[in-house]
Amino acid sequence: MSPPTSPASGMTGRANQKLRTRRAIVQAAAELSRTGREVTMSEIAVAALVSEATAYRYFPDLVSLLQEAMAGQLPDPHEALAGVEHSTDPVERVAAATEFLMRHVLARQGVVRAMIAGTIARPDRSARPGLRFGLIDHALAPAVAAATDPPALEQLRRGLAVVVSAEALFNLTDLYGLDPEDAIASVVSTATALTRASLHPDTKPAADARA
Repeated sequence: MSPPTSPASGMTGRANQKLRTRRAIVQAAAELSRTGREVTMSEIAVAALVSEATAYRYFPDLVSLLQEAMAGQLPDPHEALAGVEHSTDPVERVAAATEFLMRHVLARQGVVRAMIAGTIARPDRSARPGLRFGLIDHALAPAVAAATDPPALEQLRRGLAVVVSAEALFNLTDLYGLDPEDAIASVVSTATALTRASLHPDTKPAADARA
């Protein structure tokens, strides 16, 4: 015969079970985010072996769950730009940062789309992973160190925040109809052209130089 369970041990057991359930939901969300497929609360619940209602008891909405699931998964900008770490050319660094982010978004587009949709619907809960801002700042670090026109550099940073984005990629693939590889190349080209025009306004594009 099993020994009686004390109220304290019973409460501890329930707390441990809740913790295990929460971890299972977060882990399921993290694993689904890496597949690139559409991510919904119902799919996460199925993967975590819980009901959708249970998942919502732990997280009020999909965005809050995905924010916790993705915490710690985003690469460090230094790691992401390791290939151009020794370059002092902001144009080259921005090109590398842009391509890295676009490929990262493409590989995880299901969770990225879910985050965009959720934050558009609830702008008051618009805290999204800041990978692109870290990449932009790291790419522009040499320009910041040598900055002679801080307002112009800040305007460049704002422009890159628009161009180097998941929204820009999805605009080209979903609305303009480009193949993903062509879309990535287009975003990289635009980001580098913007950087070059801002930091080297007297430099002609390669195409013009050959004309």
